Formats: sequence, structure tokens, C-alpha cells
Amino acid sequence: MRHGKHKNRINVSPDHRKSLMKNLCIELIDHGKIKTTHAKSKALKPAIEKLITIAKVDTVANRRLAFKKINNKSAVTKLFAEIGPKFKERPGGYTRITKLAEGRVGDAAKMSYISLVD
Repeated sequence: MRHGKHKNRINVSPDHRKSLMKNLCIELIDHGKIKTTHAKSKALKPAIEKLITIAKVDTVANRRLAFKKINNKSAVTKLFAEIGPKFKERPGGYTRITKLAEGRVGDAAKMSYISLVD
């Protein structure tokens, strides 16, 4: 049975989805706030929150887990040096999704900002 196996599929192949989530995680770690489609931001939220939960405890094993997920040395360093300690006492809810009123020019896709909570 496949109960509880839901993923936000965002209408792309599994390899493309994995690569897309990796790149979006890196950009969110680097910039703190990114503008993307609403579906992509909803799919990104669980992935980045799991990474931040890992980064709250700075061990070699956790760094390796995070590097396995995003495969970017500078992003992992920033995640463990700045973002992880900032959310040390927070039990969850590290990101915020803010919907935008206007759609994207061209295909009118719903857009939103996903940002780290301060």
C-alpha cells in the first residue's frame, strides 16, 4: 500500500524534481527569500525545513547528510554556521510562504515568495 507516500509532483520527471528541489534549497539558503511559483514553493517547504532541522545540531554526520541532500559546500557551510544556530530554540516552522496577487507574465502561473522566518 502507498499510504503516506505523497509528494508534490509539480508535473516533472523524478530526476528533474530532485534537481529542482536541490537548486531551490541552495538559492533559499544563499538569499533567504526567493520568488517562485506557488506549487514549487509548497514542494520546497518540507525539503528545506528538514535541512534546517538537521543543521540545528552541528556534527560531522549531520553535515554529511546535508551535503548528500544539496551537494553544495558553501550552502552547507552557511546552513550550519548561520541558519542552524538561528533556529536552535524554534521547534519548527522555519519558512513562510507569501502569495502574490499577480500571476506570472506569459502563463499567469500563481507566484509566491518563500522566505526564512526571522
